[in-house]
Amino acid sequence: MANKKAVVLLSGGLDSATCLAIARNDGFELHAISFQYGQRHSYELDRAKSLAEQFNAVSHQVVEINLGQFGGSALTDPSLAVPKSNDVSGIGDSIPITYVPARNTVFLSLALAYAETISSKDLFIGVNALDYSGYPDCRREYIDAFERMANLATKLGVEGENSIKIHTPLVALTKAEIIKKGLSLGVDYARTLSCYDPGPDGVPCMHCDACLLRLKGFAENGIKDPSVA
Repeated sequence: MANKKAVVLLSGGLDSATCLAIARNDGFELHAISFQYGQRHSYELDRAKSLAEQFNAVSHQVVEINLGQFGGSALTDPSLAVPKSNDVSGIGDSIPITYVPARNTVFLSLALAYAETISSKDLFIGVNALDYSGYPDCRREYIDAFERMANLATKLGVEGENSIKIHTPLVALTKAEIIKKGLSLGVDYARTLSCYDPGPDGVPCMHCDACLLRLKGFAENGIKDPSVA
């Protein structure tokens, strides 16, 4: 058993599954954390549970908060439509309506609180600044700023002399590179769900930004997305 602990943010999607596998491969004892935050569906939480079991996570916390009460995103407000396209060329350059205001800041803050209670100095998050939907809280600059804050704002950071590290192993990878890495580490992508707007039983829509980028990544690896029937 590894003697160093990592808190891994686990959504149940492709990126977070790969991040979980990387943390284990790096020798960390895994402590997963997922969020029921008022999102459109909870299918992803079932996938997160399955992934935590696959990779023998020591613990898996599911934290309930309600960002949906604020609205402002198609992922939390059912009156807002999730944008759909037929291919990745339809994905725009501006920050999309699927951006959830301050979501990663909220998630990382709660993950940091959990990490401090178990004396973990390492947090893993699967943010990605290539082949992504343009969210501002997925960039390296943001993570660097949060890491500085974490070391200023916690007992663990202050007494440990800036010892808290936020790992972003996917931040400079394309979706195809992420998938290739995950496959090499034994990720079962059939267990994952990336879709913003799945149908009954968690069937992916295949037309939202997340689905299209995922399909592109598998195609570039010359293999079929296991989520496609």
